[in-house]
Amino acid sequence: MPGKERELAELTSRSSEPGFWDDPAAAQAVLRRADELREEIEAWQELGARAGALAEMAELAAQEPDGGAELAADLQRDLATLSADWNRMEARLLLSEPYDERPAIVSVHAGAGGTESQDWAEMLLRMYLRWAERNRYRTEILDQTEGEEAGLKSVTVAIDGRWAYGRLRSERGVHRLVRISPFDSQNRRHTSFALVEVMPEVPEDAAIEIDERDLKVDTYRASGAGGQHVNKTDSAVRLTHLPTGIVVTCQNERSQIQNRERAMAVLRAKLVERAEEEREAEMARLRGEHVEAGWGNQIRSYVLQPYTMVKDLRTGVETSNPSAVLDGDLDAFIEGYLRSRIGEAATT
Repeated sequence: MPGKERELAELTSRSSEPGFWDDPAAAQAVLRRADELREEIEAWQELGARAGALAEMAELAAQEPDGGAELAADLQRDLATLSADWNRMEARLLLSEPYDERPAIVSVHAGAGGTESQDWAEMLLRMYLRWAERNRYRTEILDQTEGEEAGLKSVTVAIDGRWAYGRLRSERGVHRLVRISPFDSQNRRHTSFALVEVMPEVPEDAAIEIDERDLKVDTYRASGAGGQHVNKTDSAVRLTHLPTGIVVTCQNERSQIQNRERAMAVLRAKLVERAEEEREAEMARLRGEHVEAGWGNQIRSYVLQPYTMVKDLRTGVETSNPSAVLDGDLDAFIEGYLRSRIGEAATT
């Protein structure tokens, strides 16, 4: 914390120097960083003040052995809240990768199984939207392909907020659902799969070079449920990055120009994520681990019947309340993943 306070003091001093606004972009970057530091410092100071107040309450409860039961109950409740907030702030300290502070782009793809898996993909989208809402992050659907009967074949959503990517990269991989199917007239138990991709939203001035000659650009009419066209012009855009084979589509904006800009943003994010996955694979190779990519990388199971449980297969974190998880309560899984990564790094 002293280091952050010193950095804030230096930035504050710079902002009052003559000529600070000669470079508006650089000045805005300094002010943004100062605001981030100020917010973090104030949050830790608030936690410290709350801890001090709870210590005083504990002393009062100890002095009232007969009449302190209600005070002790309040103390226990406030202590649990403080502990959760402390863990959340502490988890931020574990976010140290280059793009961790960036907004995130999340794609969900239904696995084999038709309507079952497509419904599961839509459930996962709702889970991430609710998580974003809990964290006061802005969201925008960039592209989606609806299922024939229900659910989604695929969807891409931008989640805009500081640390969104660093926290959500724990979600990359295959998510497995076990439940009694609402689409099966015989009420049989079904297993469904969906693949989640998480990428950082990369600023346009980042060192990601995309040669226009490496792009194949296709335009077509945007379509809605059932495949019917929702626009009379070819506003939807499909980009194919020829060197890597990465394909990106965007059709949710009104104009072709806007869809192309959005598709380029997603392509930049996918290229960054590809490089990150290659780096992680190399680290795993050096550790002697075998890491499967794509559909072979199952990370979490959600069981709704015959019992209720959500379990992360990488960290062992689990809960018997899948309803809360599907309603966006992901912090325990995110923090468990971040702590496990720190443990892995310590052993390399």
